Amino acid sequence: MERSSIKYSHDNKGRTLSGQRFIWRMPLIKLSISWRKNGVLVSSGLSDFNRRLTILSPVVSDAGYYECEAILRSSSVPSVSAGAYLHVLEPPQFIKEPEKHITAEMEKVVDIPCQARGVPQPDIVWYKDALPIDPVKTPRYRVLVGGSLQVNGLLPDDTGMFQCFARNLAGEVQTNTYLAVTSIAPNITAGPSDSTVIDGMSVILHCETSGAPRPAITWQKGERVLASGSVQLPRFTLLESGSLLISPSHISDAGTYTCMASNSRGIDEASADLVVWARTRITTPPQDQSVIKGTKAIMTCGVTHDPTVTLHSRHVWEKDGSVISVQSIPRMRLDVDGTLHISQTWSGDIATYTCRVTSVGGNDSRSAHLRVRSSLKKPNTHRHTIDLAWAKPFDGNSPLIRYILEVSENNAPWAILLANIEPESTAVTVNGLIPARSYQFRLCAVNDVGKGQFSKETDRVSLPEEPPSAPPQNVIASGRTNQSIMIQWQPPQESHQNGILRGYTIRYRLTGLPVDYQIKNISSPDVTNLLLEDLIIWTNYEIEVAAYNGAGLGTFSHKVTEWTLQGVPTIAPGNVQAEPVNSTTIRFTWTAPNPQFINGINQGYKLLAWEPGKDDEVAMVTVRPNFQDSVHVGYVTGLKKFTEYYTSVLCFTTPGDGPRSPPKALRTHEDTPGAVGHLSFTEILDTSLKVSWSEPSEKNGVLTGYRISWEEYNRTNTRVTHYMPNVTLEYRVTGLTALTTYTIEVAGMTSKGQGQLSSSTISSGVPPELPGPPTNMAISNIGPRSVTLQFKPGYDGKTSISRWLVEAQVGVVGENEDWVMVHQVSNEPEARSLEVPGLNPYTFYRFRMRQVNIVGTSPPSQPSRKIQTLPAPPDMAPANVTLRTASETSLWLRWMPLPEWEYNGNAEQVGYRVQYSRAGSQGRALIHVIADRLEREFTIEDLEEWTEYEVRVQAVNGIGIGPWSQPVRGRTRESVPSSGPTNVSAFATTSSSILVRWFEVPEPDRNGLILGYKVVYKEKDSDSAVHFWTVEGNATHSVQLTGLGKYVLYEIQVLAFTRIGDGRPSSPPILERTLDDVPGPPVGILFPEVRTTSVRLIWQSPAQPNGIILAYQITYHLNSTNSNTATVDVLNPSARQYTVTGLKPESVYVFRITAQTRKGWGEAAEALVVTTEKRARPQPTSRPMVPQKDVQARQVLLSWEPGSDGLSPVRYYTVQLRELPESNWTVHSASVNHEASSYIVSRLKPFTSYQFRVKATNDIGDSEYSEESEAITTLQDDLIKPELLLPLWLSLQLLTLTPLFFLLSSQPPSEEKINGILLGFRIRYRELLYDRLRSYIHTLSSASSWAELTGEEELLKHKRYEIRMSVYNAVGEGPTSPPQEVFVGEAAPPQNVAIQSATATQLDVTWDPPPVDAQNGDIQGYKIYFWEFQRKNETERLRTLFMPEGGVKLKNLTGYTTYMISIAPFNAAGDGPRSPPTRGRTQQAAPSAPSFIHFSELTTTSVNVSWGEPTFPNGIIEGYRLVYEPCTPVDGVSKTVTVDVKGSGPLWLKLKDLADGVTYNFRIRAKTFIYGPEVEANITTGPGEGSSPGPPGEPFITRYSSALTIHWTSGDPGRAPITRYVIEARPSDEGLWDILIKDIPKDATSHTFNMDILKQGVSYDFRVIGVNDYGYGSPSLPSPSISAQKVAPFYEEWWFLVVVALVGLIFILLLVFILIIRGQSKKYAKKSESGECTQFESRLYSLHQGSDSEYEVDPNRQKTHSFVNHYISDPTYYNSWRRQQKALYNAQSAQSSHPHPSFFSLLFVFLSVLFFFSQPGYMHNIRLFGPLFLVCLMCESVPV
Repeated sequence: MERSSIKYSHDNKGRTLSGQRFIWRMPLIKLSISWRKNGVLVSSGLSDFNRRLTILSPVVSDAGYYECEAILRSSSVPSVSAGAYLHVLEPPQFIKEPEKHITAEMEKVVDIPCQARGVPQPDIVWYKDALPIDPVKTPRYRVLVGGSLQVNGLLPDDTGMFQCFARNLAGEVQTNTYLAVTSIAPNITAGPSDSTVIDGMSVILHCETSGAPRPAITWQKGERVLASGSVQLPRFTLLESGSLLISPSHISDAGTYTCMASNSRGIDEASADLVVWARTRITTPPQDQSVIKGTKAIMTCGVTHDPTVTLHSRHVWEKDGSVISVQSIPRMRLDVDGTLHISQTWSGDIATYTCRVTSVGGNDSRSAHLRVRSSLKKPNTHRHTIDLAWAKPFDGNSPLIRYILEVSENNAPWAILLANIEPESTAVTVNGLIPARSYQFRLCAVNDVGKGQFSKETDRVSLPEEPPSAPPQNVIASGRTNQSIMIQWQPPQESHQNGILRGYTIRYRLTGLPVDYQIKNISSPDVTNLLLEDLIIWTNYEIEVAAYNGAGLGTFSHKVTEWTLQGVPTIAPGNVQAEPVNSTTIRFTWTAPNPQFINGINQGYKLLAWEPGKDDEVAMVTVRPNFQDSVHVGYVTGLKKFTEYYTSVLCFTTPGDGPRSPPKALRTHEDTPGAVGHLSFTEILDTSLKVSWSEPSEKNGVLTGYRISWEEYNRTNTRVTHYMPNVTLEYRVTGLTALTTYTIEVAGMTSKGQGQLSSSTISSGVPPELPGPPTNMAISNIGPRSVTLQFKPGYDGKTSISRWLVEAQVGVVGENEDWVMVHQVSNEPEARSLEVPGLNPYTFYRFRMRQVNIVGTSPPSQPSRKIQTLPAPPDMAPANVTLRTASETSLWLRWMPLPEWEYNGNAEQVGYRVQYSRAGSQGRALIHVIADRLEREFTIEDLEEWTEYEVRVQAVNGIGIGPWSQPVRGRTRESVPSSGPTNVSAFATTSSSILVRWFEVPEPDRNGLILGYKVVYKEKDSDSAVHFWTVEGNATHSVQLTGLGKYVLYEIQVLAFTRIGDGRPSSPPILERTLDDVPGPPVGILFPEVRTTSVRLIWQSPAQPNGIILAYQITYHLNSTNSNTATVDVLNPSARQYTVTGLKPESVYVFRITAQTRKGWGEAAEALVVTTEKRARPQPTSRPMVPQKDVQARQVLLSWEPGSDGLSPVRYYTVQLRELPESNWTVHSASVNHEASSYIVSRLKPFTSYQFRVKATNDIGDSEYSEESEAITTLQDDLIKPELLLPLWLSLQLLTLTPLFFLLSSQPPSEEKINGILLGFRIRYRELLYDRLRSYIHTLSSASSWAELTGEEELLKHKRYEIRMSVYNAVGEGPTSPPQEVFVGEAAPPQNVAIQSATATQLDVTWDPPPVDAQNGDIQGYKIYFWEFQRKNETERLRTLFMPEGGVKLKNLTGYTTYMISIAPFNAAGDGPRSPPTRGRTQQAAPSAPSFIHFSELTTTSVNVSWGEPTFPNGIIEGYRLVYEPCTPVDGVSKTVTVDVKGSGPLWLKLKDLADGVTYNFRIRAKTFIYGPEVEANITTGPGEGSSPGPPGEPFITRYSSALTIHWTSGDPGRAPITRYVIEARPSDEGLWDILIKDIPKDATSHTFNMDILKQGVSYDFRVIGVNDYGYGSPSLPSPSISAQKVAPFYEEWWFLVVVALVGLIFILLLVFILIIRGQSKKYAKKSESGECTQFESRLYSLHQGSDSEYEVDPNRQKTHSFVNHYISDPTYYNSWRRQQKALYNAQSAQSSHPHPSFFSLLFVFLSVLFFFSQPGYMHNIRLFGPLFLVCLMCESVPV
């Protein structure tokens, strides 16, 4: 079919349009031609056998697609057709044209219209003065929509010819206009007018103009320009209209103002005068003042005004808003200057006085308050101040010194507030008071004698509440979920609460956006947190909190901002497209979701692909977000070939995935197939064989056939190939050569080509054999689930290997263990290594291999070495997960632990994770981790009542977590509702009824099936009983409370109840008052004063006011006359007494008093009075009587006969009662009507004895009480709910073969609640599996508190029953108790218990089950009770084991603690008795931190640190470790010191190496076998600034023989007196100060101590420190150093030693001289004597020389302290002496055998003696060496 296009214009009428003709060379009779326009058949305009279509005068509607079709009748030749588009064009025509001439003013805007129509729509083009208009170059010219031209801001150049052309394909038209721009000279159409204004007011001077261009306005005052287009002075504003605004006006603004208008055509101006009046002001206003009663008050009111202004009325004074007529009040006088004088002031003058002045120059008024005082009182309170005034007291004949003002705040004891009030003062203002607190004041005066008496206390003044003046403190916010934020705060400081807090207001809004705040209100001051919910996901909020009280809302806190948590995206990515790229890859494109719907930070996208029906097997690829490109691209690879997939894309954030895009189906591309299966050879002959195979397992497309080829082995030129259809699965190969090896290959075919080859070798004519086993097997690449096997193939059996088999021993490896197939590989005959997948992690394996050919399988290879796979996370979830109800708040979870082979890792690291959450909740699930791999149960606690939970369990090991188990659901037991219904509202409908509405209890708080509601209501602030209104069922949520008191404020709450009992009432209570009504009668009418012609009566407001009392009406008349003659008087509502005069003597009058409310006058109270003065008290009534027929359970009818009224009518009766056998009378009613002779006494106790008596009261007083009535006993009544304690212990025992019974223990109701004689109990029960209540009712005797249930009916074993109990008396049955649940079963006895300590926090408990014959049923589990030894009541806990096992692990215990453990088995019937407690102790653990750390004796360099033992030692404390270090480096060095203290040592340590003024951090921890946590504290050395004492004066020391005295002077005591002094000392060469002496008296300036406390021979420095209550002060300067050496006695002084030495020297010289003389006079000739002396000398010399050798031989020999040793110890002295000895000896030998002493000898003797006496031990030296020297001298041979 051909198509063409025809365009035709119908601008010339009468044209025709003809279609093309068909060329047909056959007879036209068989040719049928038809025409269609846009598919619709055309019947007109046809000619020439329909071969021509003619359209006359085409119009636009004729446009369309025309098609002609030719059909050859009676022929099978198909029809032919051709067509063309017809386009009809319409030339432009104007539908809107401009006028030929347009005039406009300059600067105006003009629109030149020009619109045209045509087909196609014409284009509009504008010309000005024959030049085209370009709006881009001339922005003032703008072509509007439709074609019109708009010219903005006309200029003179815009004058000219404008042409508009309309053009389209059919033609062009044009129109034109001439625009003339005109200008007009300015003209002031409304100029300014003269004006007058008051100083400080605003004024406008008008100036309206016309002209073109628009005139410019300039305002001038004189020559000064005030405002124009470029000038504007302060206070002068040029308005848009041209007027001048002066605001505010000043006196100096008066003058002439000129408005000047100008443009290019000229100038116009106008002027006006402005007059400014000075404002009339009260310059001397009245002042608040307080005057003494009876004195004069003066109120000033001085006025200034403009001289030209006349005051309308000079001064007008008002008193509390009412004008004072000064002329009519003699005590008042008004001066000309406005001063008001008030003389003889009294309390009636107390008011606010206002002075008003009016004039045309302004009005003014000022007010002041006048207070008149007669004594100390509170005349005014203003916010936080109180003004007190008083009259000056008697001064006691001595001038007053001062006043003392005391205050009592909120009834607290009196305290001095102001102690020095000037004696001249008679008033004082008390400031700084706190709102919402009450104050009372008293005053006393003081003179020289002393204090006077205090004045009478003022009335207690309560300052009004004010809104809190400070915001709540510590406001913090934290995001909890993606739609909630938790806000927390603390109340404002109490001093800023300014009243009782009523609650808090929280406002919040989006941060940074101009949106309104959202408000949340908390009506309880105790709630200091709020969860803001239903917020926008991932949004920043700003939050403020304010407190409010009864006065209003306080200030809001500073804004805190917080983000809600991220959410998941709520929309899927858009424009998702997916297309296959190849056989395994799909290409995705998409656009990102709108950011506002991502609800967080976009973490990327997930590309998903899955096969139909395999939704759980999803191929997923994660793509990071691309923020640069609008279109994202991603690929999913590794898919199956030629497979149909569904595809989708999602966006995800950190919390999770968003929704998927709609899935789209596609198929991956076709590919070559996989290998054929089961290639085999049969019928093997010399020249032929048969080849068979099966279809490929992976077709990867549509199989088109198979290809088979064969060739001689390694001779490709012999290859023969054949192709077969896809249905052929076998082929006969012929033409083979005998005994020749061939390679045969088979492959499948698809449209993509040949697939994978399957090949094998075979020898023609030689049948294949079984293969041999592989050899040389090795293992590598060991992973968690796979290994790699290397091997050498065995004998192939004369054919190729088609398959490799891998077998393994799993877990247990041994010679006799089974081998299982773990892996096989096909069609890889050349393989030399295999990867074995699918292994179990952390499992031992040993492998062997087999090889397979077309004949069969080989024998196994030799086993490999034993290996273990690596660990991995668990693969399976715990099985058999069950969930049962344990209690109202707990569920019992059980599961089957993982088998060991599923641990996939180290068994010690295997545990379980329990995840639980409310079913259907989107909130965060809670997780509990159980570390024990053998654990199989867990009790989930702290759950909500009657709530369904979903629980899952997964296994974990050291590598990771396993899969979750299938979720199980369980519901906790039913309980009472934990909150009341929401949205409780109350609405008073009448004066005695209130409509109460409410919503349901929130789902989480129902805790069971709601059976109904109870409305709880009572009168507010009343002791009346609480009333209940029960609404059965959960469908009704409103009730009408009727029978209420009129105009009474009620507290209303609503609670819901389940079968368990009543829930919590709604909170807070709703307050609602019934409507008002006419009041009841006034009460307490008395006539205290009665005269013969006058009476005074008093009354009290009605007991039932039923509204606000607006007035009282008193009516009275003679009792003998008609009430129409009564006198009526109306009194104000505060009146409580009324005096009537002019009455007749000795007459009876009737008085009626009625109260009025908004609803009208109420019931009248009537009283009689006799106008006489002869009145007396009434006589007592008769003995009250109580007929037995009028005795009920809770009320009786009391009747009596009145006595004489004593000529004063009885006003009321008082009824008293007493409960026997008690003796105390109590008033039941003191307002019984005076006309009554009987009274119903209600509110009595059932089945209780009473006596009654009555007294009458008239205006004079009370009568005596009547005689007591007889004792009356009320009847019995229904009982109230018993206090059921069920079950204290329940057990069911099988007594016979059929009936079962259980023991039930309950506590009966208290005696006062029985309401009669208790006859027994009724017990009802039902099986909980059924809704109907079983009809068994059992009556038990009440003789014992134990009730034994017996009956013919038989309870069923292992069933759950619900028990309810009630008690009954003779009247009936009381209400039933809350239900209790019991199981019917058998009791179980206790068994033995053994305890093993496992860790510091765990005890392993084991026990033996009861013997089978003593179990009495199936044991369901055990209850383990455990507690700390001797702390049972405080620490007892329970662990329930819901399985009959014999062991449990008690965890989370306290370290090194003795526990007592008792086990009780249980079954369906209940608990058995406990086993005797068994003792066990946990192992030691790390101790807790020391209980405290304390610092004392803190000086500039030392401190005493002490600490407390750990609260929980958790073992034997071996010691403590103290670590201290400076918080900041000292001199660039930060030294950390560690000190270990033994546990047996003291818990304190003195540290002396600290630096002055440095803050140190101390950390102490205790140790058992390991260290526990630390306790730390900081301390700064040195005195506190300004509080501790200053340094004493520099000390000096005086010394005695064995004592030192330190002297000092006192220093600055600091902020507290000195309490004592401390002396510190330090060795001069060490530098560490330590306290030497403590507790020196505070008054001392010196101190003496014995030097025995110091180390002898060491020099010391001393300093003094003062101590006060703030601590140690600054130390004094150190004293001079002094040695601790004691003073020696006189015989050790140097002078004494010198004297002794000289005396000895003289003695020795004398002796030597005598010896010399003697030696010269005698000659020694005897050889024997000389020999003896020589021998002695030799011995002596040997002795001296031997000392050297002795030290050489024995260097450790103890040296004797002597003169010789002293010098011998010095080698210099020793050697020189020894040499001298030798020299002398040689000289003596040479000269003579009889030597003589020399000068040097004598000198040495002298020095030696002097040295002897200078040594402390010289006496010992003399004793030792004295004889030796004498012998030497006597021998005259000793060289000295």
